[in-house]
Amino acid sequence: MAKHRPIRAPKINYVRAALGATILASAIGAHATAATAATADSADPAAAAGRPAVAPQAAAQVRKAEETRVNVTAAQVLALAKAQVGTSENAYGGGTKFQKWYADSQRAAETIARDGGTRAMYLNAPWCSIFVSWVGEQTGARPQVGWDAWTVAHAKWFAANDRWGTEARPGAVVFFSWGGSKSLDAIQHVGFVTRDNGDGTISTVEGNTGNGKVEERVRPTSQVVGYGYPQYAG
Repeated sequence: MAKHRPIRAPKINYVRAALGATILASAIGAHATAATAATADSADPAAAAGRPAVAPQAAAQVRKAEETRVNVTAAQVLALAKAQVGTSENAYGGGTKFQKWYADSQRAAETIARDGGTRAMYLNAPWCSIFVSWVGEQTGARPQVGWDAWTVAHAKWFAANDRWGTEARPGAVVFFSWGGSKSLDAIQHVGFVTRDNGDGTISTVEGNTGNGKVEERVRPTSQVVGYGYPQYAG
């Protein structure tokens, strides 16, 4: 298929659904429903099932995340995200600096310890959520943006920290389901909001969209599951 094939995670022990799953890279477990990509942009269909329940210590770590404050503005985060526009994956769906960063990260080690696999498997993994995480890391906003390779877990991290809602705000992390579902388990894609256009659409900057690139897009709000709100400075 094209670069934006129905994405699945590297072949580790929880790849079970028909279209595969994105890599679970959060302390939050979930039971995700199989989700089918409706467009060529559906680069991250969270279609896995049977994630483990959240351990009490993991839940505590998630709650603690909200207590961390950063001196980074939404404008700074969006400026860096936009500066990546045009960055493209290779013919194998990998080769980006975002995937390499994640493969080398502490979070990858934690995911491997929990789910199996190797760091190398992240090098060709779906990277829309990895892109969001990379931008947070590079700007110093990771404690508020989060870091994750699986869109559903990334969204649930925001929800667990009471940073989830339905209002588009510049700098918010926006989660999509192409079929219009409002279930976090149906999330297929993620990016940053740059603007609420006031006409039923939002402008965004996203990784792993279109032809496997970072692009600015206009999306209908009917495809939005919800928004994660980093607690930016200013």
